[in-house]
Amino acid sequence: MTIEEMIRRKKEFGYSCQDIATLSAVPVSTVQKVLSSTTTSPHYRTLTLLSIAFEDIAKHNNSIKAAIAAQEAARAKYLDPQLDAKCAYITNHEETGCGDKTIADYYALPDEQRAELIDGVIYDMSAPTYIHQIIGGEIYRQLKNYISANNGSCIPLISPADVQLDCDDKTMVQPDVFVFCDRKKIIKKRGIGAPDLVIEILSESNWFHDVVRKFEKYRNAGVREYWIVMPDTLQVCVYFFEKSADSIKYTFTDSVPVNIWDGKCEIDFKAVYDSFSFLLE
Repeated sequence: MTIEEMIRRKKEFGYSCQDIATLSAVPVSTVQKVLSSTTTSPHYRTLTLLSIAFEDIAKHNNSIKAAIAAQEAARAKYLDPQLDAKCAYITNHEETGCGDKTIADYYALPDEQRAELIDGVIYDMSAPTYIHQIIGGEIYRQLKNYISANNGSCIPLISPADVQLDCDDKTMVQPDVFVFCDRKKIIKKRGIGAPDLVIEILSESNWFHDVVRKFEKYRNAGVREYWIVMPDTLQVCVYFFEKSADSIKYTFTDSVPVNIWDGKCEIDFKAVYDSFSFLLE
């Protein structure tokens, strides 16, 4: 949903900025800036959360009060401590009380079960699309070619591969594409600690996971650079946490510089697009 559509809906139905902030988890001051057009280029995460909030309101017959009530009811249900003993793994986007899982529980899952463990909660992962896989493979190829051509020691990897992100027994993630430049962080079974570069490719089923939940985990764990690749809109959102909390946006017509290598490596997203464009015909 565009900012203009959100502004129109807010005016048409009389939503307050406070209610929108409550539903979207975006600070009210930021909501005010975005919906008054004071902020000309808000963060992608902010726009995503606001867009989802407005879509949720529409599902409740344009009643923001009903949407908030439904959200609170869902939260109360999933925070019920009686659910703790019943949860093997979580397949929804609500935070739950089932935060007691460990890496032992993660490795006890069936081999065919794709999942990630984050702060003691196991989240189910659906199988990626062919477009998702082709994009990941092409980005990996370009990273690998650059490292090989420059006799580099960094190691690029592609999902499925485990990363014990926080060096504890509560979190194990599988980034789509990532790079470790410290080989001591890699053992035979998994990586331990934060990769230098993480690239996640969005799909309809994982947008919240990558844009909100894993974004915070990666930043707090010490990932230096995080890319969010958006095939649906043909955009790339790049965060270089060492320099700024803000993102730089690119399109699939750009060559995107890799900041951990001072921009000497660039990923040609025109080539990335060409690799899967036949599926759009």
